[in-house]
Amino acid sequence: MLVASAALVLLLWLMARMLAWAPDPIGPNAQAFADGTWTTVQLTLVAGAAGVMLGLLAALAKLSPLPPLRWLAALYIWVVRGTPLLVQVLFVYFALPALVPAFKVSDFASACIALAFNVGAYNAEAIRAGLQAVPRGQVQAAQSLGMSAWSSFAGVVFPQAIKIALPSLANNIVSLLKDSSLAYAIGVVELTNVGNRLQAVTFEPLPTLVTTALVYLALTTVLTQLAGALEHRYDVEGRRP
Repeated sequence: MLVASAALVLLLWLMARMLAWAPDPIGPNAQAFADGTWTTVQLTLVAGAAGVMLGLLAALAKLSPLPPLRWLAALYIWVVRGTPLLVQVLFVYFALPALVPAFKVSDFASACIALAFNVGAYNAEAIRAGLQAVPRGQVQAAQSLGMSAWSSFAGVVFPQAIKIALPSLANNIVSLLKDSSLAYAIGVVELTNVGNRLQAVTFEPLPTLVTTALVYLALTTVLTQLAGALEHRYDVEGRRP
């Protein structure tokens, strides 16, 4: 996992230097691509972390014995998974401030909010499946040893549920990296936006689109390796006596 994390940092650090060797129009705009790549990674990290927390809360609400919480969680998951992400991004940036005048944030923050709520709905189903996959007998055994309901959940159920849900959560984060490209629609200068602007100025779509695709491919490859290393670490730790 440390190697994969170092590879991501190294990729971000060397991005401008590597692209500077490319022919026109990429080479002279290497720093713009590097800055756009860093913005894409920031969107993914911020929205990904928030999306995991939202997913956990929604999963717990959906499994709650209280009907209003279950209905609210089901409504959230149904609406988010049933509408396009682009519409959600535009809604948060344009419609939400009209509905709530006090809600005015930057384009970057709006993109993070929309992406977090979107991936949170998918994370909720992954975490819910993980929680329900833990044998109920383990909870009963923990409680028979005198553990409280919270202690048995935090110490027995939750670690196993996250381990089960981890592959799905990792896939959602990788998808989030690619979905962050929709932030260009509200003016966030991320990787796709940089490519679009350069293409509009140079009228050379092939090099800009190929470069953009290759950078996304490199990012998703490193992120997939990082997710795989994390899964392996959990497997190893889970087998320790």
